[in-house]
Amino acid sequence: MAEIKEELAQIKNADGETYRDRIGIIDKKGARIWIYPKLVAGAFHHWRVIVSIILLVVLFGVPFIKVDGHPFIMLNILERKFILFGLAFWPQDFYLFALTFLSIVIFIVLFTAVFGRIWCGWACPQTIFMEMVFRKIEFWIEGDGPKQYALDQAPWNADKILKKTFKHIIFFAISWVIGNTLLAYIIGVDELFKIINDPIGMHVNGFTAMTIFSLIFYGIFSRFREQACIYVCPYGRLQSVLLDKNSIGVMYDFQRGEPRGKLKKGNTDGENLGDCIDCKLCVQVCPTGIDIRNGTQMECVNCTACMDACDSVMEKIKRPKNLIRYGSYNLISQKLPFKITPRIVLYSAVLTVLITVTSVFLFKRKDIQTTILRAKGPIFQLMENGDIRNVYTAKVLNKTFDAMQIEFKLEGVEGNIALIGTHELRLHPDELVESTFLVDIPRKSIRTMNTRIKIGVYKDGMKVSTEETSFVSPMQ
Repeated sequence: MAEIKEELAQIKNADGETYRDRIGIIDKKGARIWIYPKLVAGAFHHWRVIVSIILLVVLFGVPFIKVDGHPFIMLNILERKFILFGLAFWPQDFYLFALTFLSIVIFIVLFTAVFGRIWCGWACPQTIFMEMVFRKIEFWIEGDGPKQYALDQAPWNADKILKKTFKHIIFFAISWVIGNTLLAYIIGVDELFKIINDPIGMHVNGFTAMTIFSLIFYGIFSRFREQACIYVCPYGRLQSVLLDKNSIGVMYDFQRGEPRGKLKKGNTDGENLGDCIDCKLCVQVCPTGIDIRNGTQMECVNCTACMDACDSVMEKIKRPKNLIRYGSYNLISQKLPFKITPRIVLYSAVLTVLITVTSVFLFKRKDIQTTILRAKGPIFQLMENGDIRNVYTAKVLNKTFDAMQIEFKLEGVEGNIALIGTHELRLHPDELVESTFLVDIPRKSIRTMNTRIKIGVYKDGMKVSTEETSFVSPMQ
């Protein structure tokens, strides 16, 4: 065991300050270093477990929530149907999605400028699943980090085959659940259960998507792991521009900890040394293989494992906790408290404006959306009774889950409107309908060749909007 620990220490700590030249999971030859973090316990881990359980319940429970028989949230990208908080949204509402996306981006920038990567450690699905689900199963089956390393180095035997097979079966089963949950967010739980219960031939595309999602998640959590945070996630890559010395994050108090050095018998006070006894436990528990004592690094997901590990050591050697803690560089180096910087004020102002604009548009959003255009073909027609006729096409989108009857009425001008091919325009829930109608206006009511007219749109007898269009007539 001692040899294993020593080898792990050599692997993880690399040599000298080469951490500046490469990331913690890559060796000198460019090969991946597989991380075997030690099992960690402590106050922060305890609270992270509670938060993770709550978030997992929300994540897996939301697809089953329905409002009036419809999903609470559904993001059907393929069919361009979206339901958020029980309200149906269409591609015509793209401006709301764009504004909401911008608001989220600015919120992330603001949140990160203040709190660093707390999101990554406490709420990111990748971290929660990896550290609170898959990693814990791995600890349960294969043991702590050093035991996992020993098992990987051991020759294949019945015990190793049994453990590895058991672990990967569970991993794939959980990945299948995660993949199905993601699919439920896209197509809804009703369609998902049809795919599960019906013969595969009836839902080939759905079964294919289910399989692909499951394999992707299995690959991520069984093999790709922390590389998703380091190589794929753009959020981590942006830290260098989002963080500053005022940002809060997991920080090593180098003022208090340095110079670091081993404790020796009879010198428990660590004469001429800082509080860090260089036990490297903070490194051994890190799921991304970094040494937090080297400062803020791109790989750090603020999981707080190093904080718990260091606190446990400080307790044993009877020194104050929080050698590694939440704080800013300014707080650690100069004892400066957190302050609101002009950058934070600017981000807050932009975010306030975006939220206000989005809220106004969302509040003014109508249940139906109508577009009326003149139809192609003859620009006008002279009727026997002297009226002038124009033909129009209308696209009417029902954004609700209720059926409705639509009527068009001329406003401010004498004339008639008649639908073509039907006597009424009825929309089913969440439906887009195209219709063609005629507008006849007496010639005496028209004074120019191109007259702007208004057409009232009525839903079940109640006016919901007024659409303007042009009415073309011959020269007077």
